Amino acid sequence: MSLDAAIAATRFGLGARGTEIADPPADPRAALKAQLAASSAFDAGDLVSSAEALTTALAALRAPRRTPPETPPDDPTDDPRAKLAPVLDIYADEIAARTRFAATTTAGFRERLVRFWSNHFTVAAVKPPLLALAGAFEREAIRPHVAGRFADMLLAAESHPAMLIYLDNHISVGPATRVATRRNLGLNENLARETLELHTLGVDGGYSQADVEELAKAITGWTVGGRHVGRDRSGEFVFAAPMHEPGARRVLGRRYADGGVDQGRAILDDLARHPATARHVATKLARHFVADAPDAASVAALERVFLDTDGDLGAVSAAVVDLDAAWAPAQRKMKTSEEFLISAMRALAIPALPPRRLGGVFRALGQRPFAAPSPAGWPDDAAAWAGPDAIKKRLEWAAAVAARVGPRRPESFLDNALGDLASAATRQAVARAESGAQGLALALMSPEFQRR
Repeated sequence: MSLDAAIAATRFGLGARGTEIADPPADPRAALKAQLAASSAFDAGDLVSSAEALTTALAALRAPRRTPPETPPDDPTDDPRAKLAPVLDIYADEIAARTRFAATTTAGFRERLVRFWSNHFTVAAVKPPLLALAGAFEREAIRPHVAGRFADMLLAAESHPAMLIYLDNHISVGPATRVATRRNLGLNENLARETLELHTLGVDGGYSQADVEELAKAITGWTVGGRHVGRDRSGEFVFAAPMHEPGARRVLGRRYADGGVDQGRAILDDLARHPATARHVATKLARHFVADAPDAASVAALERVFLDTDGDLGAVSAAVVDLDAAWAPAQRKMKTSEEFLISAMRALAIPALPPRRLGGVFRALGQRPFAAPSPAGWPDDAAAWAGPDAIKKRLEWAAAVAARVGPRRPESFLDNALGDLASAATRQAVARAESGAQGLALALMSPEFQRR
């Protein structure tokens, strides 16, 4: 079996499926790059757009609670969460659709990149409207740009209704505007700060608090259509000129003329091309595909391609495939809980679960999709995923799944899921198991399957 095929499927992809390792492509590296040139096969199906999702969420939030007089006080229909049922349905459907696709796609590398960039531009469902919007954000702002220009993805992410609501920019108003005086509203710096610190330059990217304030003023008026502005574009991005702080802005030493919505766009475009952004993005990609502490040569190689191609993410992703360090036999990356679940589903051909039940599995494993703990996203290092409680949860799930999937040869599972990555010690432990179920549980919890 080809070690390169195993690495391609598990480290670059989302886990091996079927005969992906046993019957590998002639050139695994070329096969990975071919995924970047192909269009995404993700089918949105009945999933709703961000505008429809937000309209549904706002309608649910505004719906009055009306409990019939004869209803007992402890009746579940009196639960204030009950009116959020349409929103929770959207959220569950989004998780189910992306999980089903991840578990069956033949383009695992491309789908891993979707998750990488979705985490880079985190939108967490911490508010009821975001339960409905988070999935649409990934589909509308991330998926179309995975192999495109970073500048286009940046603009799509920062101007998406989900991001504007998540980081409160939809209520950010220029201090010198009449709207601020009339409504007692003010400037909100959340989106500007995270744009500089997390999405572009990085925490050591050389920006100042003054740059944060100036960018925040430049993107005042970037809001979401609804009752107060853009009623004919409910749930969509709207530029509300009365909320925009007038005047020229200076960010990172460069002056930007007063130009309405184009002022903020111009700043984002320059941030996308900044050398610090190239370094920040290169470091994160190297950390994801090489090691928690990637070598300087790998980071430098990706940084150079980013700058030379004007942020062409297809070229940068191909450069990731070209990194020799990314093909080292040693598995230096710990799978996140979601990666563990998806890789197990792929290896075992587990059928899709009902949306609400699937959500329960993710919660039990400690990584509910679209629920990162902060705007920094889910952590990408072993320390965050290898704690005793996390391993205990995985063990419980592995044992339950192994008992349910029925008789099968764990040795064949190792061949198909890990190939040459499976060590002699793991193969011996699985072969000595008292039952097929125990052997499969051991295989799922082996160091090689837990890492990538």
